[in-house]
Amino acid sequence: MLSDIFTEINQILHELNAISTAFRIFLAMVTGGILGLEREFKNRPAGFRTYMLVCIGSSMVMITNQFIYQSFDTFDVDPARMGAQVISGIGFLGAGTIIVTRRNQIRGLTTAAGLWAAACLGLAIGVGFYSGAIIGGIGVAIAMIGLHRINDKIRSGGKLIDVYIEFNGVANISSFMNYLKSNQLEVKDLSINKGQLLDNENIALVITLRTHVKAHHASIIQLLSQAEGVQFIEEI
Repeated sequence: MLSDIFTEINQILHELNAISTAFRIFLAMVTGGILGLEREFKNRPAGFRTYMLVCIGSSMVMITNQFIYQSFDTFDVDPARMGAQVISGIGFLGAGTIIVTRRNQIRGLTTAAGLWAAACLGLAIGVGFYSGAIIGGIGVAIAMIGLHRINDKIRSGGKLIDVYIEFNGVANISSFMNYLKSNQLEVKDLSINKGQLLDNENIALVITLRTHVKAHHASIIQLLSQAEGVQFIEEI
C-alpha cells in the first residue's frame, strides 16, 4: 500500500504539472537558500537571496524547457539547449563577485563557484532529477560550510604564506630582507605598492614567503612584526 502511494507521488512529481512545478521551485528555494546562508554569515556580496534566485531561475529554465519539449511535437526542440545557456551564462554573475583588492588579495572565488554550483543544482531540480539535486546539494553544502575550518587549518600550517607589510620608508626594506634571511624565510614573490596608512612616506610590500620547516602562520606573522620599521602586517 505504501509502495503504491510512493510510486504515485513519485510519478506526479516527475510529470510536468502544477504540483511538481511548485515542489521544484520550493526545493530550489530551500537548496539555494541553504548555500547562500554560509555566504551571508560571512557578509559576502552574493548571499542568501542571490543564491536562492540563481537556483530558482535555473530550475525555472529547465521547467520551461521540459514544457516546450512536451508541448511542441517537433524534432527541432533540444531539451538541454536552454540549460546549456544557463551553465555558460551564469559566468557573468560569478565574475562580478571576484575582485582583486589593493593588497593583491583575490576575493570572491568561493562565492562565484557556489553560484555556479547553485545554478547546476537548479537545473537538476528543474528537470526533476531530485535525488541528484539533493545529494549534490549536500555535497556542495559540506564543501562550503563543513570543510571551511579544514581549509583554514591546511593553509595556516603550509610552508607558503602571503603577507602584506607596510614600512616607515624605503630604507627599511633592505634591512627587512636581511631579517628574512637570518630567520630562514625565502622570498618567492614580491611586489611594492604605496602604503595605505595616513603617512605618505609609507611603502607596502605584498610578499610570498616560503619556510624551510612547517610553522603556524600566526607565529610567522608575530616574528615578522618584530622587524625594524614594520608599521602594519597581515596575512592575505
